[in-house]
Amino acid sequence: MPDGPRYDDDFYAWTQYQAEVLRAMPAPDNRFDREHVAEEIEDLGKGERDAARSQIRHIIEHFLKLSYSRAEQPRFGWMETIDEARETLSDKLATTLRRDAGASLDGLYEAGRRRAVRALTRYDEPDTAERLPSVCPWSLDEICREDWYPASLNVGNPEGSTPPR
Repeated sequence: MPDGPRYDDDFYAWTQYQAEVLRAMPAPDNRFDREHVAEEIEDLGKGERDAARSQIRHIIEHFLKLSYSRAEQPRFGWMETIDEARETLSDKLATTLRRDAGASLDGLYEAGRRRAVRALTRYDEPDTAERLPSVCPWSLDEICREDWYPASLNVGNPEGSTPPR
């Protein structure tokens, strides 16, 4: 068994480690393009990282709409989008990417908030868009937790947005 992260346990960490090992190996045969192969391996991991970040931004956008929008019709659609994003995220979020997501949460929230502002404004809720918090009100655990949705903070819907069981 090789040293370092295991492929099946933490793909992102494995890709970064394998690229590092590849670069450190002597390559007397100049036919092997070690640097570009290492970059490609790293990029595979970065693709996983970027996909995980994208899903988190998507969840945040829809959390904000669930929490603040007055709209009633799209609520279950937003929840389905959250569920789909969580399913994709759970396939990718091993230890290293979870740590990365936690460290990047402020920036991911800002991007998700921008998306929510655009959507709310586009659908005639500019006042709602202005009320969105500037700091993420949810933890990474809440964002990732299956079957958890933020309560509606909308005056017109005090019951919250948790689906009936």
